[in-house]
Amino acid sequence: MARTNPKTYEPSTPTKVAFIGLGVMGYPMAGHLALAGHRVTVYNRNPAKAKDWCNEFPGHASAPTPREAAQGADMVFCCVGNDDDLRAVMLGADGALAGTQAGALLVDHTTASANVARELFAAAQAKGVHFVDAPVSGGEAGAINGMLTVMCGGESAAFERAKPVGMAFAKAFTLMGDSGAGQLTKMVNQICIAGLVQGLSEGIAFGMKAGLNMTQVLEVIGKGAAQSWQMDNRGKTMVADKFDFGFAVDWMRKDLGLVMDEAKHNGARVPVTALVDQFYADVQAMGGNRFDTSSLIKRLR
Repeated sequence: MARTNPKTYEPSTPTKVAFIGLGVMGYPMAGHLALAGHRVTVYNRNPAKAKDWCNEFPGHASAPTPREAAQGADMVFCCVGNDDDLRAVMLGADGALAGTQAGALLVDHTTASANVARELFAAAQAKGVHFVDAPVSGGEAGAINGMLTVMCGGESAAFERAKPVGMAFAKAFTLMGDSGAGQLTKMVNQICIAGLVQGLSEGIAFGMKAGLNMTQVLEVIGKGAAQSWQMDNRGKTMVADKFDFGFAVDWMRKDLGLVMDEAKHNGARVPVTALVDQFYADVQAMGGNRFDTSSLIKRLR
């Protein structure tokens, strides 16, 4: 699969941007910004990945630190692993915020805590920089095809600046509320996915034990009330025992940990989510750390 597939780009004013983090998601997201006509400078912790990206998108640049990548940029996008990674690339003498000019905009696509989003919003505000937390859903395929769903938290004026540029890699780019609301919305997304995948796993495992043709079963029930994105995109691959489709169990456990921490803070009850989190721990114990999230079914076989 190509790392960045062509898409039809909505016209937007060419902008000087930086992109911090060229992982599974960030690499194609930065690529879409380049293909949309923006001038892109990238930073990656592993400089070889940044070099590969620049070879694939000639005419753009890489920088040795997040600070240098951000210097002179009108917008700085970021997509890294977790809260600690985010602080490491954003804060400190070599962090992106140190190199971001007053009036510029930081847009963070990391799935992180609402607390770190608010922390970075305040740090940016103190420097006269705007900040939007903007986690994404759609997985690796969504990033490659430029069809991510982006959930944003922050001030409306900053969001309106970010949207036309971010639509280079998105199909939806929506303001959900104040700082942190994007991250909280992503937590709702992960709660729903966890329950859906477990239900789908149990249904497929039950049908296989019952001797049904599960490919046919999924085609039939996929036309009714049981239909879901997970069924449409992962059902047949679960039947085929294939689990190499992007978002890994390790990352899902990180995300569900964020949910559990937030639930303790706000008093929400998430019993099914807590249970599925432990099921994912079982998959990790089976050596499935890098399997995609549909691998929950392996516990049931």
